[in-house]
Amino acid sequence: MEENNITREKNNDKKKQSKFIRFLKKHKKKIIMLLLLCIIIYIVFMVVQLVRNPTDTVYVEMGQIQQEESAVGYVIRDETVLKGKNYKNGIEQIKTEGEKVAKGEAIFRYYSNNEDSLVEKIEELDVKIDEAMSKEENLFSSDTKVLEQQIDTKINELYGESDLTKIKENKQEINASMTKIAKITGEKSPAGSYLKKLINQRKEYENKLNSGAEYLKASRSGIVSYRVDGYEDVLTTEDFSKYTTEFLNNLNLKTGQIIPTSSESGKIIDNYYAYIVTVLDSDYAKDAEVGDTLKIRLPSGSETSATIEYKTQEDNNYILTLKIEKNIDELIDYRKISFSIIWWSETGKKVPNSAISYEEKNNNKIAYVTRKRIEYEDKVLVKILKSNDKYSVVTNYTSDELKELGYTSEEIREMPNISIYDEILINQ
Repeated sequence: MEENNITREKNNDKKKQSKFIRFLKKHKKKIIMLLLLCIIIYIVFMVVQLVRNPTDTVYVEMGQIQQEESAVGYVIRDETVLKGKNYKNGIEQIKTEGEKVAKGEAIFRYYSNNEDSLVEKIEELDVKIDEAMSKEENLFSSDTKVLEQQIDTKINELYGESDLTKIKENKQEINASMTKIAKITGEKSPAGSYLKKLINQRKEYENKLNSGAEYLKASRSGIVSYRVDGYEDVLTTEDFSKYTTEFLNNLNLKTGQIIPTSSESGKIIDNYYAYIVTVLDSDYAKDAEVGDTLKIRLPSGSETSATIEYKTQEDNNYILTLKIEKNIDELIDYRKISFSIIWWSETGKKVPNSAISYEEKNNNKIAYVTRKRIEYEDKVLVKILKSNDKYSVVTNYTSDELKELGYTSEEIREMPNISIYDEILINQ
């Protein structure tokens, strides 16, 4: 009887197993999908938990922190406006925007009266002269052949050239060579001939064109600009005390607005220095002194050094005049800019402020971090060099400093030091 019962139980187990196997085979896809769904739900849950409760440790790294302050500034430059009698005729630029020039160099010229008409007539004569020259015999000397070769060379150089200044220079040289050829040809042409009449007529038009043109030359060295807006005699460098909050606000300038290009005048900007006047209300501005050096970040993102040239106070506001000697060309387009003042920067062992705790020692608050090791945690005293809103740069105390703070020689011997790549706890 007992054996029969055992046999019956075994048979029942086999039937149950076979049913389970058949169930698994029948619902194999559904079971796999269910398992995958469970895995995905678990992963999502872990990610959410990580976001809600991020890792409670960080590693000490070498890094830089700095204290920045956003500001709005007015650009003050030493500028000399160039404007001639024929300003209504329009400008032909000889030097391009932002180009550096020496004193006495031609910057631009005004178009002559009836210049379009004269240029058109000269071009028509050039065509007629070319046709007439092709019919003349024995007029081509070795000099004209050399000039023609020079013209061909200059024309070839124009292909692929993108520098406007070089293009203008090449065109001027081509025109000059063509004029020389015409003169040589005219001299060899019989008196009273049709060709000589054309050449003489061309000279007459050319003289009218040149005599009517007015050239403006640089009265000083500096940077050329055609962005003239009338503030050149208002925002000057002679007296920084006039730049009050009321004065600046009454200018009604828009931040970041580009100065339009003038068709009547140009100017030379001193390329050695410029100034930025800004109004601030921060503690850093309050503590700043004339002669202090700091860094600023310009709208382009580039950083440059600046010196506090002038400072005045209005109620709780502080008006600072900052002098810069580099990156001046980046400010040519603007009168009013957004920029950043970098009051200080510090490089060293960088840790989050949330990892720093404090202990009392002889009425002194001593900073420390908790370092995590595999089997234990220990407290590491740190000396804070600089802090901003999120991070601090720290270093180790010297033995003498620790003694002054009241620690015993035995305590100092047992104290660990902070090192790069130490894993430290974040305070929750």
